[in-house]
Amino acid sequence: MTWIKICGTTNIEDALTAVDAGADALGFVFYEKSPRYVNTETVRAILAQLPPQVEKIGVFVGWTKADLQMAQQLPLTGVQIHGDLNQATADLPCDRKVYLALRAAEFFDGQGHFGRFAMSAEDGSRKALSGILLDSGTAQTPGGTGKVFVWEKAAPLAEIIQRNGVRLIVAGGLHSGNVGEAMRILKPWGVDVVSGVEASPGKKDPAKIKAFIQAVRQVDGARTT
Repeated sequence: MTWIKICGTTNIEDALTAVDAGADALGFVFYEKSPRYVNTETVRAILAQLPPQVEKIGVFVGWTKADLQMAQQLPLTGVQIHGDLNQATADLPCDRKVYLALRAAEFFDGQGHFGRFAMSAEDGSRKALSGILLDSGTAQTPGGTGKVFVWEKAAPLAEIIQRNGVRLIVAGGLHSGNVGEAMRILKPWGVDVVSGVEASPGKKDPAKIKAFIQAVRQVDGARTT
């Protein structure tokens, strides 16, 4: 079954809606420039009401010692880092899962980038990663853009990631109407959605959450028949 993360969660109502609909993980954005930013007090209150089987992931842009301290002070099960491999393998919380977010378009300009990524993944640092998330973010907007990247162009990179034994997660502009196509092209271990299940930035739409999860499960079901 495909792992499903509902990201940009800002309140308990949306969190419980996503859990009831069948989400495997929730994401909480600690990037202050994001319209989905939440502070530690809010997140702590939400986490206290979530079932233990749901992954609770803090989303960070860059990675500092202050971020590490924050992650360790909260009952998170994992962190998602928007940065490079060096950032994501320094001062990691050893008791948390680590997901590294990469901007897919940066790897579209030739096999050289694919090769360098493969070498980086083989140097041992990949063992610390629970998954790599391909997103359509930019330097100005690391995530939650509501835009897709070109999945066909990303297919060679997706193959390299998975060939190196790393779980692939796809994000960026996904919604119930296109997630099935992304899954068929990239064959990811997991999918991550933000704007595609929102009524407005930071506020989820229950019907969109249910439709998204149902669309993913339909593809899962077709694969097993």
